[in-house]
Amino acid sequence: MSATPMPQPIDERALVSKITWKIIPFVFILYVISYLDRANIGYAALQMNKELALSSEAFGLVSGIFFIGYFLFEVPSNVALNRFGARIWIARILLTWGVISVACGFVQNATQLYILRFLLGVAEAGFFPGIIVYLTYWFRQKELATTVALFTAAIPVSYIVGAPLSTWIMDNVNWLGWSGWRWMLVLEGVPAVVGGVLCFLYLTDRPHQATWLTQAEKDWLQAEQDKDRKSRPAAAHLDLGRTIANPRVLYLSFIYFVYQCGSLGTGYWMPQIIKSFSARLSHTQVGLIAMIPYLIATVAMICWSRSSDKRNERRLHSAIPLGVAAAAMLATGLVTDPVASIAMISLSLAGLYAFKSPFWALPTLFLSRESASVSIAIINSIGNLGGFVGPFFIGYVKGSTHSATTGLMLLAGLVCVAFLMTVFIRIDQRKTAAEGARASAH
Repeated sequence: MSATPMPQPIDERALVSKITWKIIPFVFILYVISYLDRANIGYAALQMNKELALSSEAFGLVSGIFFIGYFLFEVPSNVALNRFGARIWIARILLTWGVISVACGFVQNATQLYILRFLLGVAEAGFFPGIIVYLTYWFRQKELATTVALFTAAIPVSYIVGAPLSTWIMDNVNWLGWSGWRWMLVLEGVPAVVGGVLCFLYLTDRPHQATWLTQAEKDWLQAEQDKDRKSRPAAAHLDLGRTIANPRVLYLSFIYFVYQCGSLGTGYWMPQIIKSFSARLSHTQVGLIAMIPYLIATVAMICWSRSSDKRNERRLHSAIPLGVAAAAMLATGLVTDPVASIAMISLSLAGLYAFKSPFWALPTLFLSRESASVSIAIINSIGNLGGFVGPFFIGYVKGSTHSATTGLMLLAGLVCVAFLMTVFIRIDQRKTAAEGARASAH
C-alpha cells in the first residue's frame, strides 16, 4: 500500500515574488494612467489658460474641482467595489474616467472644463482605496508598506513619464488645426479606456479564484492571512457609521487633508513655477526639468517604505517625511536661484511621497480589514479635499501677489501642523479592543 505523498513545502519568498509580479506591475500602470489624466491639466495650463482666458484663480478652481467630485463619491464607490468585486468595479472606473478625460480636449470655455473636471473626480472616486484594500487580500501586514510603495510609486513615475510626454505632445502635435494641449488631453485619456478592458480580463478578485496559483499556494496564503488577523486581536470591526465617526479615522483624515494641500498644490503649479525661471524655456524643456523632483521622490518613497517594513514602524516613518517636506517647502519660497529652487522642490516632494506608504498602513493597526476598507475611503475622501484647497489657494495667492511661491510658504506651515499631529498619534490598544468587542456584541 503506497504512502500518501507529503505536501511540498511552500517557498515563501518565491510565492510572494510570484504574486508581486502578477499584480503590482499591472495596478502600477493603471495608477500611472490615473495620475497622468488628473495631473496633465498642470501642463495643459501652459497653453490652455491663454486660449480659454483662464485667470490664476480660475485655473486653481479647474485644478481643484476634481477633488470635490472625488470627495462626494469616494465612499459610495468603495462600498460598490466591495459589493461587485475589484475586477468589475475598477474596470468601470477606468472606462468612465477615460471617456471623460478625452472629452476634456473638446471644451470651449471655463464652465465646460469645470463640469468635466468635476465629473472626472466622480468617475475616478474609489480607485485608490479600492486598490489598497485589494492588495490586503494578497499581501501580509509585514509586506504592506513596501507593496503599497511599489504601487504608489506610480504617482511620481506618472509625472516622470507625463512631464516630457505631455509637453512634447503640446509642442509637436497640432493635427487638424487643434491646439497641442487638446491633443494631449485626448491622447492621454485613451489608455484609461484600454486599461478598463484589460482590467476586466486580467485581474483576479481573490486568491482562492486564482488559476495561476496551485491549491497548496492558495491554502498557504489563506493560512497566513488568518494568522495575520489573529496577530492583531485589538483590531476593531466597526459599521459604516461608527467608522465615519471614529476619532482616529477623523484625525488621520485631517493629516491627509493637509498633506494633499501641500502635495497637489506643489504638483499642479510646478510647471508654471519652472516656466517663471526663464521665458526662453520651451514647454518640452519645462517637462524635462519637472522630471527631476519626481525621480528623486520615487527613490525616496521606495527606500523609506522598506525601512518602515524592516522596522515594523509606521508613526515616525509617516511623521519625519512631513517635517522634511515642510522645511523644504518653506525654503522654496525663500530662495531665488533656479537650481536651488529645484533642489528644494525635489526635497519637498521626496518627503511628501515618502510619507504615503507608512501612513496608509496606520488604519490597519486598529481596524479590521472590512472597517479599514471603509476608513481608507473616508480618509482618502476627506483628505483629497486638500487637493481642491491647495491648488485653489495657490491660485488665489498668485492672483493677488503674482507669486506662486508665497502660497507654497503658507502651505508649508500647514504641512508642519500635519507633522506635529503625526508625531503625537496614539493608538490605545485597550480602547480599540473594547470597541471591537462592543461592535461584535451588536
